[in-house]
This record gives sequence, C-alpha cells and structure tokens, in this order.
Amino acid sequence: MNDAPPPAHRLLILDDDPMIGQTIRRIAKMAGWDAEFTTEAELFFTQVQEWCPDIIAIDLIMPGQDGVQVMTELARRTCTAGIIITSGMGGRVLDAASRSASEHGLNILGVLPKPFSPAQLRNLLTTETPAELSSTMPAVNVPQRSSPSLKVADLQQALDQGQIQAFYQPKINCSNGALSGFEALARWRHPAFGFIAPDQFIMQAEAHHMIEKLTEQMAKTSLSWFAQFCQSPEIQSHSGINQGQPIKLSLNISALSIGDIALFEQIESYCQELKILPEQIIFELTETSAMEDPTASLDTLTRLRMKGFQLSLDDFGTGFSSMLQLVRLPFTEIKVDKSFVLTARQSQESRTVVKSIIDLGHSLGLVTTAEGIEDQETFIYLRENGCDLAQGYLIAHPMPAEDVANWIENSGIDALIGKKF
Repeated sequence: MNDAPPPAHRLLILDDDPMIGQTIRRIAKMAGWDAEFTTEAELFFTQVQEWCPDIIAIDLIMPGQDGVQVMTELARRTCTAGIIITSGMGGRVLDAASRSASEHGLNILGVLPKPFSPAQLRNLLTTETPAELSSTMPAVNVPQRSSPSLKVADLQQALDQGQIQAFYQPKINCSNGALSGFEALARWRHPAFGFIAPDQFIMQAEAHHMIEKLTEQMAKTSLSWFAQFCQSPEIQSHSGINQGQPIKLSLNISALSIGDIALFEQIESYCQELKILPEQIIFELTETSAMEDPTASLDTLTRLRMKGFQLSLDDFGTGFSSMLQLVRLPFTEIKVDKSFVLTARQSQESRTVVKSIIDLGHSLGLVTTAEGIEDQETFIYLRENGCDLAQGYLIAHPMPAEDVANWIENSGIDALIGKKF
C-alpha cells in the first residue's frame, strides 16, 4: 500500500522585488504549496514549461517585459495555470489587467494589491486550481477549436446530417432557486475535429447563408423537446418547477435573421402544433442584431410581442447603443453581459455596472438575468441586489436533452432550492 502524501500544488512567482517574491513563496509553503520564485522573465518561461505550475503569481511592474506582456505570451503558449496578478498600482489598473488577461483566454483567479496580507494570498491559493475545475466539468461541454482545414462543406454536411445538437442551460430564480427555464445552445461534435466552438461555426453559417437553416433546425429540435418536457407529469408535479409561472425556453436569433418573416412564422407554427404558448418562448438578440436594420427590427419585434413572444436583449452593457435599443424596442428581459459577471468578484467597477443594469431593468419593468455565474460570492451579490434570474456554471453547464431529467432529480433543482449560497 502506498502511503506517500499526494504531490503539493505548485506556485510560480514572477516579481521584480526579491523581498516580496520570497514573502509570497514563504506564505505559500506554510500553506502546503511547493513554490518557486524568480525575477527574470526568461527563466520564468523556462520554469512554466518545465515545472508546470498550477498557479502563477505575476507582478505587473517588471523591468524589460512587463506583466501584461508576460500574460500575453502565456496566452500565446495556451497556458492553463491559474493566474494571480500582483501590483502596487491602483485598483482600476489591476482590474483592467485582469480583464485583458481574461479576454486572452487566461484563467484569472484574482488580483493581489500590494501591500497584501497573508490571509489575502491564502484565500486566492484556496481557489480551485485549473485541474480541479476541469475534473468537475463534463468534457462534452468544453468546445475545442476547429481545425484550420474545416470547410464550408463540413458545415453543410453537419446541417444535412444533424450533427449540430441542441444543448440546454438552466436559468433559475435568484430568490428561491426554482427553475425558470432554459437557453437552447448549438453544439457541434464534428466526427474528425471533435467539438467545434459555436463562435466559429455560427459566424461561418452567417457568412455562407446557412444561418436560417441552422436557426430553424435548432428551433424545431428545441421546441419538440421543450413540449415533451413541459407536458411530462413528473415535471408538472415537481415542487422546484411548478411555482405558478410557466417554464420558458430562450432561442438565439442572428442579426441576419431579423427580417426573415418566414422563419418566425415557422417557429410560431411549431409552437401551435406543440401547444406551446408564445409567452413561453424568449427570442434572444444582441445589440448588433437589433442595429442591423433598425426599421425592420422595430417592425418584426413589435409584431412578435403582439403575438405574445418574449424578447431579450443579450450582452447588455457592451455596446454604445445598448440604451437606445432598450428604449426603442419592446424588450421584456435584459441579460447582463457575462464579462461583467465573470469579473464581479474581483472588480468593484464590474459590480457597480451590474447593479446599475439591474436597477435600470427594474425601473423599466424588465426581467433581469445574469449569465456567466461561476462562484457563490457572485451569486450572493446578484441575489442581494435584486437580480431576477441566474445562469452559469455554478448552476449547471449546458447539457444534452437526455441529461436534463437526471440533473433535475439528482443534482439540480432540489439542491438549489435548499442550498444556502
């Protein structure tokens, strides 16, 4: 029997101040970490490659190659380690650096302003490491970048053969954890390339006039599943679902589809055949979608609301004309852009923006939804500030239809209702 202790997590520190670097190293070692420290960027990158740290602490202010440049290079090397940003610069600079690194695809665990306390560092070190995070995430939900050899014919074949599936991500009521509905998301498992990132194949579908077919297929599949889900006796009697409000399904609409009256008429026909009320369907549009043809958007969206369909302005807060679109178009919901939600835990500015959007939505009589929630602290902040609905990995990853019932019965709604976040 092997009684050897498990290997310690590894922390690599890059800091131009040897005293601070050694202090971080000492605190980490006292917390049970294996820690190494360097002041030289060249040696640092060698250690990243050869030592494979779980977490990296990077000082922003460095001679020669600064911290932002270092993180850009780490992103280029597809580094998966958790990143802690340290600096004596002001909080806004730290937040900006954190957002920049996140947008490069790095896993930012938090920022550590100097001077810091040992407790602050230990709290960041107790954040789940990338390996622990990946072990809790179903591999089926992690999209992989497509091969450069992916062609338009591959997408056409995928549409013809039904390779693109509908996955469903739950939305819950922030106040009581009850299920509010689902967002239908397109997922493509290519037989040769594996999972293809949605932002790649959706853009390709838009560029090659296939987006209407993709949207129609997604709507048909999703609505068929949704009708069966809502009419299931087990679901209708579930205490965590039947809260006096109908469950809703959100469908994403491309900017290029706003003027496609036939597409919306087909979706309406599906709803009638399946006995789904228009009030149960939410069409999600980005600001870009609404701006593609303002007059056509106003006509189409007004008619959809007259029929009873719900409208959601997705990614609210990221565009220059979001406020204009919110006022001029008949939306019923706004979704706080996940870039603010993902950084709310460490950014006061992001928290301020999130609260302002929630307050604005309520003042206009709109449902407010936050997506991209990955930790309990952010969920608590949203709930305390009156956000209506929550969506994100903390609640559930997008899942195929066959997994929804199991999630509800074994790890979903009941657990969320009774959970003390």
